[in-house]
Amino acid sequence: MSQSDIKLTAHLMRRAAFGATRDELEAYSAKGYGATVEELLGGGETQAVPDDLIRRYHHEMSGMMGGQAPPQYWLYRMITTDTPFREKMSLFWHCIFATGYPKLTFGKVLSDQVRMFRRYGLGSFKTLLVELSKDPAMIVWLDNQDNHKGAINENFGRELLELFSLGVGHYSEQDIKECARAFTGWTLGNTEYMALRARRDSIWPYGRIAWHFEYRPEDHDDGEKEFLGQRGRFNGEDIIDIICQQPATARFIARHMYHFFVADEPPVPQWPYEEPRDPEAIEMLSQAYFDSNYDISSMLRALFNSDSFKSESCWYEKVKSPAELVAGVFRLTGDYRVPRRGMVEDALQMTFMGQHLTNPPSVEGWHQGVEWIDTGTMAERLNFASQQLGNIDTPGGQSMMARIRADNGGTMSPERLVDVCLEHLGEFSVTDETRSTLVSYAAEGGPLSFGEAGRDEQAKRRVADVMQVVAATPEFQRS
Repeated sequence: MSQSDIKLTAHLMRRAAFGATRDELEAYSAKGYGATVEELLGGGETQAVPDDLIRRYHHEMSGMMGGQAPPQYWLYRMITTDTPFREKMSLFWHCIFATGYPKLTFGKVLSDQVRMFRRYGLGSFKTLLVELSKDPAMIVWLDNQDNHKGAINENFGRELLELFSLGVGHYSEQDIKECARAFTGWTLGNTEYMALRARRDSIWPYGRIAWHFEYRPEDHDDGEKEFLGQRGRFNGEDIIDIICQQPATARFIARHMYHFFVADEPPVPQWPYEEPRDPEAIEMLSQAYFDSNYDISSMLRALFNSDSFKSESCWYEKVKSPAELVAGVFRLTGDYRVPRRGMVEDALQMTFMGQHLTNPPSVEGWHQGVEWIDTGTMAERLNFASQQLGNIDTPGGQSMMARIRADNGGTMSPERLVDVCLEHLGEFSVTDETRSTLVSYAAEGGPLSFGEAGRDEQAKRRVADVMQVVAATPEFQRS
């Protein structure tokens, strides 16, 4: 395998997963780029830290009652899973179908929604929208339990069209009303809780923990409706079928994919007024959407194999989200092969960096790109990455040091020391200016030697020091 093959694979793993170790990159590169894409899309049975073991260490992750347990549990999955693309896609959908704790005041339904994204997030977009419409967290988040025959609530219908599928400019106010009518009767079972909520009734055993989708035909408006130019006695599935037929839906999802996996687009509210960054890529993805009968995996296969994605011009174009950064660092350190108390504090690091998972700032989710960065969040990002990667006692740190020592016997020049650190932290490239700065720092201690009596620990410490500085580079903070 060539160095260029490894670098392209590293780019794929930064975007489609949370990065990869040197050993993982070599294994993927040996299979070939196309085979690696297929492996990521195929998924298979997931191996991660078992739920029962997590719950033994973290009792709050059994009931998932509060707002902190779901992101902590999700971070365990991101760090330890052997199907990281499934978690990355769950994050992708969570950023679009943004649902938050403050209104639900119950973490389990949010964790269940993420589980739904894992199950349906790589299949038919039509099926995903149907499942989303039946999801208890979404029903309460957008008030569809208050959407009744003869007294519609437009919240879910409006966001389904504006933020989940078509985008502004491709529907009318009347379409929103007709959409809301079609979703009357799509509500929650166990709604006795909703009536008793103000009295702060007990949630055990039949309160929020038992929320589930329920269709009530007596509350469904079965009258004729006109939606996006089509007429009929539509229900919710019919509305979603019509939505999925629209070219605007294909472009909307295609633009989200490009924004998340390739290069930053402006925030969604600006899309009606600003053309896509790469119109040809959006057209290619839209065609894949229709050719595959709305299949998400087929769109992603086309994307990852495209010149738009592979081009080095888009490498390091995207600022890692806090979740991507934290999960990626811990996958390098191997620090959570078993549960431990530190997860409580470590998951909060994402919040300090500006992303509280399952608690987005609005129905738009998080604005990404450079908006992740300000003076406060940058300090949190740099301190976190440097602190974690400077610890050579983690399983990942020990593994990296053992291989560096085995592969670089004798003396290492400052230039070679920098290259080694870049290779083992994800095989990424840096600008000439960044490299010059790194080499100057590495040279302060002179040449480095492993194997000399009493100097191994000193050599390891110097490697760790350079890794800490590498973690603070713009390129490491990007993907």
